[in-house]
Amino acid sequence: MNYLAHIFLSGEDREVQLGNFIADAVKGSTYKDYPEKICIGILLHREIDSFTDQHTIVKELNDSMRPHFGRYSGILLDIYFDYLLASRFSKYSGIPLRKFTKKFYWTILWNHLYLPRRFKRFMWHFILTDRLSRYASINGIRESLSIMVKYRHLNISVDEAVDYLVINEDMLRSKFNSFFEELRKFIKSHPCYGIFLF
Repeated sequence: MNYLAHIFLSGEDREVQLGNFIADAVKGSTYKDYPEKICIGILLHREIDSFTDQHTIVKELNDSMRPHFGRYSGILLDIYFDYLLASRFSKYSGIPLRKFTKKFYWTILWNHLYLPRRFKRFMWHFILTDRLSRYASINGIRESLSIMVKYRHLNISVDEAVDYLVINEDMLRSKFNSFFEELRKFIKSHPCYGIFLF
């Protein structure tokens, strides 16, 4: 799962959202250096990733994409999932995407002291370009992939990756809906997190 899904799955607590957002940059037990609810968000992120990586639907989709995109299949699937969530965000959340993203951008600003160094470096670009809302359109996905290819040196064709999404959107959406429903149930039933998230 990519940024938008992780933030959304954190519930309404701002610190839990922030922890989930920064978790990839927090290694090992260093999460203990953060306030309690940010710790919860970091650990929740890890649980979401573990659930996702082991899920049958995700494994099947990765396998079907691998002949096209090789080792980058998982990265692209994360991006596709955020597009599928963002493009129908109000259906999943009950609120408009832009309202949700604006609240989270304020969360970043209010808690910028807790951001790891690499997040601080791209914070303003992330906010000013409204990166989370851009996941809702094909053009936004194209922009995000172009940035990733340029700065993370992904060896993929952006055009091919976007074409795959457009051609297979209906199939991907059906698979995503089934998977995402199970993931949300998993989070809601998790004893460590339920009191903070819902």
